[in-house]
Amino acid sequence: MSDQQISDLCVLVVDDNDHMRRLLRSILESLGIRNIRDVENGMVALNESRVNLPDVIITDMMMSPVDGLEFSRMLRDDPTHPATHVPVMMITGFAEKHHVEAARDAGVTEFLAKPVTADGVRARLRSVIENPRQFIRSNSFVGHDRRRRQVPLPEDEKRRAEDSAANLAFSKGNERRFEDAPRLIEERATRAPFETEAPEPRELRVLR
Repeated sequence: MSDQQISDLCVLVVDDNDHMRRLLRSILESLGIRNIRDVENGMVALNESRVNLPDVIITDMMMSPVDGLEFSRMLRDDPTHPATHVPVMMITGFAEKHHVEAARDAGVTEFLAKPVTADGVRARLRSVIENPRQFIRSNSFVGHDRRRRQVPLPEDEKRRAEDSAANLAFSKGNERRFEDAPRLIEERATRAPFETEAPEPRELRVLR
């Protein structure tokens, strides 16, 4: 993404903390972005993004009366809203696994933990603009595809993934036979960093 592309973005900042709104505005301005709007909660953001369509929405998680998660769900669930497909970046101090998963399931496109930096914001903006993902609307999920583009694994990482998948297939007994290993390898190789999960327990048995 060139500096000109960044400066041309229209960004909506949603945060109930006035200091944080000013900080994000300063960071965005340091990146050359001039078209910035900021509002104090998700309900106002729904109306603002309907009137002035942004290219990217940056939102906090914990706000009142409508927080960032509910705002994202309401935005994604309304196919008539002009900003329903707009990338949503969530910036929050709540970065535990269940918070990340809640944001992902609410249709948030990118997640950035505080303390926020200009480099972190720039990286997320580059991600949503340079690598746009397909928008999905199904019975169980509405939002951008949570899978990233497939990148070939280095040989040593591929070997570890194969061993791990084989062990996992073995541990599932009759429910998952060794025939499942190739699919498990592919799933692990293509899973997005945003799709977090608890690490699998290490197996003591060595498969030969």
